[in-house]
Amino acid sequence: MSLEDYGWDGTWAEKLGQAEDNRGIPARVISEHRSEYKVHTGTADISAKAAGRLYHAPFKQTELPAVGDWVVVDETDIRGKATIRGVLPRKSTFSRKVAGKNSNEQIMATNLDTVWIVSTFGTDFNPARLERYVALVVESGARPVIVLAKADLEEMTEPIIESLQERIQNVPIYAVSAKAQIGLSNLNQYIAPGQTIALLGSSGVGKSTLINHFVGHELLHTATVREKDGKGRHTTTHRELILLPTGGLLLDTPGMRELQLWREDDNLDKSFADIDKLAAGCRFSDCSHETEPGCAVIAAVEVGVISPERINNYLKMKKELTFLERKSDPRADHLERVRLRAMTKDHKRISKEHKSRNKGKR
Repeated sequence: MSLEDYGWDGTWAEKLGQAEDNRGIPARVISEHRSEYKVHTGTADISAKAAGRLYHAPFKQTELPAVGDWVVVDETDIRGKATIRGVLPRKSTFSRKVAGKNSNEQIMATNLDTVWIVSTFGTDFNPARLERYVALVVESGARPVIVLAKADLEEMTEPIIESLQERIQNVPIYAVSAKAQIGLSNLNQYIAPGQTIALLGSSGVGKSTLINHFVGHELLHTATVREKDGKGRHTTTHRELILLPTGGLLLDTPGMRELQLWREDDNLDKSFADIDKLAAGCRFSDCSHETEPGCAVIAAVEVGVISPERINNYLKMKKELTFLERKSDPRADHLERVRLRAMTKDHKRISKEHKSRNKGKR
């Protein structure tokens, strides 16, 4: 094994040379558990801890190492642990808002090339949730791929895929079954030396089974889905990069039934490019696509170009991002209040003009 097997290349070497503190050796974080890290140095997997300064400003929480990071470590101490001195700039960051009322960011993994969004054809199948996952992956900077597992349990897979592809465009969708050896060759194109792939999805959809297939043996424990509600049991409790015999890395993640968005709504528009394109034809540049007259998006829904479910999911995520921005930025909160007041004023003016025109026709 070498650093190149884990994705090291000339770009990372250049980032290391530009790092403020590059004293030490490069390594990749392959797992994390309660502030304890395991990193690969090119010759061995060693335990490591983050330097104390990474917990404080100006580094802040987001500069703490995460699984997938390239870091600079020094030699091990008397306890056999190395110290992580710095984190190299990331090429992609998969984040979500932490659970609860807190608006902080939780980094799930970094430096991903591709994310397999794994679902099934059964009770877990949820197009709205898949749209949310795609938005998060696009936001991270990685490439989304939808994998519908357990295809052997569904007789009519093609109509389901076609319907989903109409709703989620420009994202590859594959039906696979590790048990029946269906469609797995379609995923081989994403596996290559140095490429990092994460698997994202609810518990019990078959993420660990897929990894076991590509590893070549049962590396990860798997569990059956509960019959009473179709929900899976948590078999993965932490994130860990797994080096494949054929090259490339897979990252299993704990099951997540819901994910809250993080960061910018510009990236959300990339995931809903069809809606973003239609929005250019709205009468108002700040149209919310809910009740405004002259809304091209509402018109598209009325004639069946866009499904009501898709626009409703888009609006829900848009509001989440707006709320998150307002909560974390007082200036953004002020600007949103100003926008809403102006929009209300425009609505009243248009309504008044409309009533006046109708009155004149009588």
